[in-house]
Amino acid sequence: MTTAILTGHSSIAGRSVPGTGTALYAIAPATDEQLEPPYSQIDVEQLRAATAAAAEAFTSFSRLAPEAHAAFLESIADEIDAIGDTLIARAMQETGLPQARLLGERARTTGQLRLFADVVRAGEHRGVRIDPAQPDRTPLPRVDIRQRKIALGPVAVFGASNFPLAFSTAGGDTASALAAGCPVVFKAHSSHPGTSELVASAIARAIDAHGLHPGVFSHIFGPGRSVGQALVADPDIHAVGFTGSREGGLALVRTAQARPVPIPVYAEMSSVNPVFILPGALYGDIEALAAGYVQSATGSSGQLCTQPGVVFVPRGPEGEAFLRAVSESLRAATGQTMLSPSIAHAWRDGVATRDENAEVLARGTDGEGPHAPAPVIHAAELSSFEENPVLNEEIFGAASLVVRYGDAAELVEAASRLEGQLTATLQLSADDHELAAALLPVLERKVGRILANGWPTGVEVGHAMVHGGPFPATSDSRTTSVGSLAIERFLRPVAYQNIPDGLLPEVLRDANPWHVSRLVDGRREVSA
Repeated sequence: MTTAILTGHSSIAGRSVPGTGTALYAIAPATDEQLEPPYSQIDVEQLRAATAAAAEAFTSFSRLAPEAHAAFLESIADEIDAIGDTLIARAMQETGLPQARLLGERARTTGQLRLFADVVRAGEHRGVRIDPAQPDRTPLPRVDIRQRKIALGPVAVFGASNFPLAFSTAGGDTASALAAGCPVVFKAHSSHPGTSELVASAIARAIDAHGLHPGVFSHIFGPGRSVGQALVADPDIHAVGFTGSREGGLALVRTAQARPVPIPVYAEMSSVNPVFILPGALYGDIEALAAGYVQSATGSSGQLCTQPGVVFVPRGPEGEAFLRAVSESLRAATGQTMLSPSIAHAWRDGVATRDENAEVLARGTDGEGPHAPAPVIHAAELSSFEENPVLNEEIFGAASLVVRYGDAAELVEAASRLEGQLTATLQLSADDHELAAALLPVLERKVGRILANGWPTGVEVGHAMVHGGPFPATSDSRTTSVGSLAIERFLRPVAYQNIPDGLLPEVLRDANPWHVSRLVDGRREVSA
């Protein structure tokens, strides 16, 4: 067990740095209690020390041999586990999330790091391709060309409000950037600074234990409008990872694109994750279907990026029976503490606006504390949904909208007009396959993940997962923020032509000393 002490300071390249700006405090959302210690915020000049250190660390860190690199990622996971109950207790205070949710999130965080350790050892992400020279080829000889993928450079990562562990300090983009060989400058979220500092200390201990350059990771507190924007504009930063609001993500995208040398921003921003209930699904267990919907819409107080915000239900007796079952299930639901007072206020504003534009299907009951509002589900006709932009907007929290549709053609057309989403879900029976077949090509162009007979909340961390999607779900639909493929966002290809073997990077040499799988003359070769 590691003894952890909160300092209230940023950590820049292994040094504890008090900020010069106004201090911020975490607020316990369950009680509105102000939590110690105060966290001083750095200024733009202090930020420059972090980005410069990351640039200094890049060369040595990006060239780590696979085993050393993988062992470092595993050490971060071990150090996080070693914090023990202290980490979970602080996260519970700062977020109002229950212990079971946070234990699962910690396991997901360390699981990501250990997954990437396996990826680094296997070496597939290095994308090695070799076209050997063919001096006798006619009419012209072929030169020797070899390709690999290299790390982009230092990455700025912004902590997410809704996942204090899995999408924050050591999870999400931090894990994939470090796995790619990119140093990280991490801007902590102001809602859970203590949780973030505890995890940052685990990363610092792993860096020290492996003798790495301390600039591999810096952990900063600072205002988003000044320090956050300056971080994205800094010339030593080569990519950005962000999870949050559309407004915040687009502000970072604009800054990144306005630089003399633009950089990619991988921003996860907004998604209502449509669920399409096809007619045959309503001839099964309607109560179970309704209960699954309500649980998915209200779990974690609805504060999940994959929460089902819009559900399409066919008009008619079966559809109305489903809505009655939803109403009954929701009325038994109790509000859960939201992540912060500001998120709870924004949720109430969104629901008040929707109250004026749609029918209230059902409400639950308020939970304990000042920020545990009653979950709510509204209903509207498809025509109203399509004509009223307010009904298409995401409400971050336990609020969802049921949309009644008519025939299959109407549903397919409605799907084609949706914005980009993280997920789409089909609830269907064997009798619905013809309609599902018509929907699938439409949904492929709209979302990153398509589910059948499940619910979108719950993202498996593995090799096949895609957590991304077309705009505005993300700012770049070509990547995923979850799963081993996430490493690709922080890499780029480089080709080496006629370079002597002794000068080539190890992974491209004839002897293949790192024993990685390589595509040689178009054929896959796997080294023992």
